[in-house]
Amino acid sequence: MRALTWLIAVVSLAVLFSVIAPASAAETVELFNGKDLSGWTKRGGDAKYAVENGEIIGGSVPNTPNTFLTTDDEYGDFILELDFKISDTDFNSGVQIRSHSRPDGGGERVYGYQVEIDPKTRAWTGGIYYEGGKKDDDGDWIRKAGWLNDLKDNEPARKAFRLGEWNHLRVVAKGRRIQTWLNGVPAADFTDHDDEAFAPSGFIALQVHGVGGARQTKEVRWKNIKLTVLE
Repeated sequence: MRALTWLIAVVSLAVLFSVIAPASAAETVELFNGKDLSGWTKRGGDAKYAVENGEIIGGSVPNTPNTFLTTDDEYGDFILELDFKISDTDFNSGVQIRSHSRPDGGGERVYGYQVEIDPKTRAWTGGIYYEGGKKDDDGDWIRKAGWLNDLKDNEPARKAFRLGEWNHLRVVAKGRRIQTWLNGVPAADFTDHDDEAFAPSGFIALQVHGVGGARQTKEVRWKNIKLTVLE
């Protein structure tokens, strides 16, 4: 009986470890140097991005669509870790992964997987949303914008969010599976089985959501942005 109990414990630990560390780390990349926005490009709307005290500050601008600060490089399988802070409950942000952009009128439209930063009362921070929708070459929808994995059934993750304080976000993207943790609490776990919509790689981006005509500047901050490439 003791041998059986020991075997079950070992197997359980192995399964847990496979979830937390699905692959070995090959290289850690500092996506943000803490000084300036070298290696990043703004796409979409006209929101403002600045660097202060080792933080990227995203500020809203009235009457402009969603804006994204995107990495110049693309990444496939990785562990992404960062800290963020947001204080306005009527604001919204997110972190794009494996994302891309397409022409949209006279500008660009960013689309792809988004790890939500959601300070509203529903508290779906860490959930996975599909931003912008994906179209084929004829302009027909492959996947419309919408939730891929919300947090309505994950109360621990909803309670993990801290409004107006620094939060830690961890994202593991390996193959078709995307997992997120918020302040150490498991949040979303999504596997993309749609062959047409699935994106194996793309840029990372920091979103400042559009605020319509609201003139009061709303801010979201990020720091300690690190990405570990997985083998």
